[in-house]
Amino acid sequence: MSRSSYFVEMEIAGDTAMWTRPDTGDAPVSYPAPTYSAVKAIFESLLFGFKTIVKPIKVGICAPLQYHSYHTNYGGPLRQAKSIAEGNSYQLLATVLIDVCYRLYAEVVINKNNQDLSERSRHWDALTTSPCHAYQDIFNRRLKRGQCYSIPSLGWKEFTPSYFGVFREATKIQDDITFTIPSMLRQVFSNGYNSEPLYTYDQDVAIRNGVLTFAVKDSENDQ
Repeated sequence: MSRSSYFVEMEIAGDTAMWTRPDTGDAPVSYPAPTYSAVKAIFESLLFGFKTIVKPIKVGICAPLQYHSYHTNYGGPLRQAKSIAEGNSYQLLATVLIDVCYRLYAEVVINKNNQDLSERSRHWDALTTSPCHAYQDIFNRRLKRGQCYSIPSLGWKEFTPSYFGVFREATKIQDDITFTIPSMLRQVFSNGYNSEPLYTYDQDVAIRNGVLTFAVKDSENDQ
């Protein structure tokens, strides 16, 4: 990484997490750690900027992996038409993680494809010659104060964190966790903000000594 690179990091923990594996169908199972897009969304829930792109680097798993059966009644628009008409819910079974804790790391880079900038964003952009440095500075202030643009979640929106903030001294990465995930969802909107869905995956994603490191894809339009 060059000296002009800027980085952000944070810790997040909670009672329940769900990083959905798309290949597990209507009884979804969680990945052991958040996907690239989930990490990106957590950072951007604290601070989002059109002029910058947050590119996740790695995740430290800081609690033992504990899977748990979870049941909930779904009442959303994806139910069958008859169930909607009769007011019936759909019972959803999932395999989630409990008592989770992660350390998240990312790099902040310039968004070169910024034609969608709003007037307010353009005004903010005109006030700084280093948007990445500004993002890092504002992000760190918000993190220390517990401020956010929207409440971060641990996958599903109902799984809110019990803690998000700076690294805590008592938190330790679980260095006894080592295995490979054959295929892991990377992003759904791989062409950036306001794009159509385009699912991308990483193959043979390694978790070594409790750390999942994301593949570097410089050619990817990570927005």
